[in-house]
Amino acid sequence: MLKHRFTRALSLSPERLHFAAHSHHLWPDVSYEAQGLAWDDANRHADRKWDLIFGEVIPAAQGHVARLLGLPDANSIVFAPNTHDLLLRIVSAVEKPTVRILTTDAEFHSFRRQSQRWEETGAAELTTVPIEPFDSFEARFLAEAQKGGHDLIFVSQVFFRTGTLAGNLEPLAALSRPEGPWVVIDGYHGFMATPTDLSGIHDRVFYLAGGYKYAMAGEGACFLHAPDGYGPRPVVTGWFAEFGDLEGPAGGVGYRTDGGRFWGATFDVSALYRFNAVQDMLAAEGIAIADMAEHSRRLQQQFQSAIQASDKGLLAAARWLNPVVGEQARARFLALKHPEAATIRDRLLEAHIVTDVRDDVIRFGFGPYQDEADVERLIAACLSV
Repeated sequence: MLKHRFTRALSLSPERLHFAAHSHHLWPDVSYEAQGLAWDDANRHADRKWDLIFGEVIPAAQGHVARLLGLPDANSIVFAPNTHDLLLRIVSAVEKPTVRILTTDAEFHSFRRQSQRWEETGAAELTTVPIEPFDSFEARFLAEAQKGGHDLIFVSQVFFRTGTLAGNLEPLAALSRPEGPWVVIDGYHGFMATPTDLSGIHDRVFYLAGGYKYAMAGEGACFLHAPDGYGPRPVVTGWFAEFGDLEGPAGGVGYRTDGGRFWGATFDVSALYRFNAVQDMLAAEGIAIADMAEHSRRLQQQFQSAIQASDKGLLAAARWLNPVVGEQARARFLALKHPEAATIRDRLLEAHIVTDVRDDVIRFGFGPYQDEADVERLIAACLSV
């Protein structure tokens, strides 16, 4: 549906089929132009660059995120080079010797690794709920959360390995309080992958995501939505948080009173130029998240129907972790479990088809730079592997 907007990226490797849009999403042509504009602005404005960044570039990016998530106030949003930086600031704001965290066994490595290391040092106490069996996860996780005794509840909107969803987040949000627990949603595989409306829970949840995948902006455009009154004084703090309406003890460290209290320090803002350019492109094309999600669903269904109807190839014996069923919200990738997942990935790569593997799960990502002909080529390759 947007293949004509990816001519530069596709021409750089014309023989390749990139079915890893959920991993390193290709960049549209407008992002190349935006990267050049960031360079021009930095040198044109030099010492006054940050007036432009905070006066125009950041507000535009905040406005786009707020619109896409149904947030009433764009000032609840701050940006960082990666979500790990933002995670550190959230947890530092708890200000307890040991932070009690409820989470799952399927979180992305940045949280999994950091939380386990905190637990090793006594800085965190983890309660981990398995996501399998999938059918009962939502009820089991909520029941554990309702037991209380947690400072932080951390869960992915869409799990990165399996493509399964956490489900209805409103009951979790209902447990959230400024004094704790805080609910933190990792939305990286949900943001711009499936329509996401936080309007009903924006005042009770943190939301982390970024532009590396479905927002098509590449690395460096990660963001945090922070609800008012939650974590007013993060211990891990940068000098950007000094600018604005401040409050704090006399002679002490002041913090902004909006989401800006979670700002860090100087970072490469070219990613925000790319993010804004992509959003402007989508507006010009009249394409919404729902349109891209439906395009991806159709391509996934095309692939799934052909593979499941055949007994050829290794994938005939694969377990489908998140098959297309009905019209409910879903991930923009299909996850198939197979003991030879890595072998399948390698053989497809020999045919210039890019997928990716997480342990014994091979993932096929479907995006706006693919069409039905691309999927047919993928199907043919898979049936011969």
